[in-house]
Amino acid sequence: MQIIYAIIALGLIGLVFGILLSLAAKVFAVKVDPRVDKVKDILPGANCGACGYAGCSQFAEAVVKGEVNPSGCIPGGTETAKALAAELGIDFAETESLVATVFCIGDKEKAPDRFIYEGVKNCAVAGRFYGGFKACTYGCLGLGDCAWACPFEAIEIGPHGLPVVDQEACTGCGLCVNACPRDLIKTLPRRSNQGHLVLCSSHDRGKSVSKVCSVGCIACRACVKICPQEAIEMDDNLAVIDLDKCDDCGKCVPVCPPVTIYPRAAIPKKLADLDQPTAAAVSEEDG
Repeated sequence: MQIIYAIIALGLIGLVFGILLSLAAKVFAVKVDPRVDKVKDILPGANCGACGYAGCSQFAEAVVKGEVNPSGCIPGGTETAKALAAELGIDFAETESLVATVFCIGDKEKAPDRFIYEGVKNCAVAGRFYGGFKACTYGCLGLGDCAWACPFEAIEIGPHGLPVVDQEACTGCGLCVNACPRDLIKTLPRRSNQGHLVLCSSHDRGKSVSKVCSVGCIACRACVKICPQEAIEMDDNLAVIDLDKCDDCGKCVPVCPPVTIYPRAAIPKKLADLDQPTAAAVSEEDG
């Protein structure tokens, strides 16, 4: 009999706790707007954090609450933003599509190493070891921090030791920009690859640059002087081209001694495109 009483007692205790938990769940339930799930279904589901939120769920809640514009989902692009706006019945504000670009062309041959590095395959870690193994302290170390950070597999390290961005797969989320410890990657407006770029990030003086890299900007100002649109300015020994002013005339390319300036159309759009004409050759064909 004692065993039966014990079983009945445990059953009653379980029933009471079950009722209490059920009541607590109803009292403390967090009401979720049903539109949040619909928004989540429209999002790409990458949970990349490029929108500034921890994941797609938080972004969906913020969109429904009106705290962020639907265009904030960079990987989703224009089509996703339009779908979100239509679902929520709000105005759509179109944003310009971006693509990541690596501002360094100093590969293993053109920008040699100072010593053999056999440590952790991580740019941030290698950069702390005597300033990095590369002679150019601004140059890309090529250990793949940017590739690992990309949730869309849009970046690969090529055989030349530099990252190559697959422009079709790139969403312009900017995660690779944050991952690069040397600030060598920027997101630029796609604009059908309009404009020319100075693919160097060194701010050293000309002689110092020439000693460590054969394709680095030597701050000679030849490109600044010849540009008819005044689209090129010097920023601490580094030539910078304003894409809004550049009209792709290409006059700056042949006057650049180290051939550091490239038309965006000549930059490889994916790893398979590495065997392409040089910037100078492209300029000659266009001119």
